[in-house]
Amino acid sequence: MANREDATIINSLVRQALTSMQEVMGDNGLNAVLKSCGLEKFVGNFPPNDLEPSIKASQYAQLNQAIEDFYGRGGKGMLRRIGKASFQYGVREQAALLGVAGVALKLLPEKQRIKFILNGMADALKKSNPQVNAWVDESGEKLAYVESTCAICHSRHSDHSICHLYVGSVSEAVQWATGKEYEVTETHCLAKGDEYCRFEVGEAKA
Repeated sequence: MANREDATIINSLVRQALTSMQEVMGDNGLNAVLKSCGLEKFVGNFPPNDLEPSIKASQYAQLNQAIEDFYGRGGKGMLRRIGKASFQYGVREQAALLGVAGVALKLLPEKQRIKFILNGMADALKKSNPQVNAWVDESGEKLAYVESTCAICHSRHSDHSICHLYVGSVSEAVQWATGKEYEVTETHCLAKGDEYCRFEVGEAKA
């Protein structure tokens, strides 16, 4: 998977990620991580909210790796919190892009609400960056969000799934749509050599 095309991440998505990281980690934590992975140009200088190319997917993956390294055992939980904050940022700043502006979700059955918001996430990513390939898988017993162009694990290798930030985003999206906390599990990961990253929505937590 390391040799797949090194796509670019656009400014607005990098801005969303950095704002969410700043919210969860604070200025000092974020600045230390940015310096550790060669992205010090963003210290106190977030990119504008536009669709111009910003960094390579491999650099974004290194940023995720740097957060995990910086926080050690707490890295996984930190990345999930950042993912949750990232989805909330999307609702606040990009409601129209997500397709959630003025939507009466409460009128839909719960599974339809989950499907709606996962499709909204996939569509928003594809609209903002044509290089992205993401979709909702309904073929199994459980709904799943799938992406074959995931930047979080781009060019990284692991024997376990590592897209913790994405797990946080999907979890928060489902909770936003249903009002309930659901178990979200990454069953496939590009870093493990799988063809895509797949995030399965399990049962609602008691």
